[in-house]
Amino acid sequence: MSAEFTAGAGEVAAVARALEGLHAAVGRLSQEYGDTLGIRRLVSDVARLNDDLAELGPPDARHRPGPVPEELEEIPDVEYDASMWTDAEHEGFGAPDRHAP
Repeated sequence: MSAEFTAGAGEVAAVARALEGLHAAVGRLSQEYGDTLGIRRLVSDVARLNDDLAELGPPDARHRPGPVPEELEEIPDVEYDASMWTDAEHEGFGAPDRHAP
């Protein structure tokens, strides 16, 4: 189960290897679960991905890749230390110890 063309692009080869691994893993799952709707869908999905990869062909020479997006930094969903907000002004209200004119 591999792409039907060999391109010089390392990314295509990496995706082809990943699809081969996925195909093997789905095969192992089918041994455990049998012929279920979920397994048939997974087999179909892996085959479709392989077909899509094979249809890519060589990259368009006119295409100029954009910048690689930076990794997103995950911000934990925890309460901030309340001392961080000491002396902070509330947007629209101003500082708590000052009054509007």
